[in-house]
Amino acid sequence: MSATSYQRIYAAVRRIPRGRVSTYGTIARVAGLAGQARQVGYALSALPAGSKVPWHRVINAHGRLSLERSASGAGITQRLRLVGEGVVVDSAGRVSLDKFGWRTRESQRRAR
Repeated sequence: MSATSYQRIYAAVRRIPRGRVSTYGTIARVAGLAGQARQVGYALSALPAGSKVPWHRVINAHGRLSLERSASGAGITQRLRLVGEGVVVDSAGRVSLDKFGWRTRESQRRAR
C-alpha cells in the first residue's frame, strides 16, 4: 500500500463529523479503495502517536469497536473519545450505525 493511499484514507477519516462513526469499508470506498477495508485498518494502525486524524471514529461493519480486545489500551481510548463526542457505546462495545453512522452521499443514495 502506498503512502498516497494512506493519505487518501486519512483524508477520508478526517471527513467523519464529530459525534459520528464510520466503518472501515465505508472509509475505503470514500478513499477510492473499495474492497480494501483491511487496508484502512493498516493505515490507521500506522498513525504516529499524537496524530490529529480521528481514528477513533472508525468501527467495524457490525457497529463494534474493533480495538476493545487490544492489549494496547486503544479500545478504552476509543470508547472514551467516542463517548466524549456524545456517541453511545453499549457495554458490549457496540454503536448504533443507524443513529451515529456518518451519512456519506453514497450511503444516502443506497438507502433510497
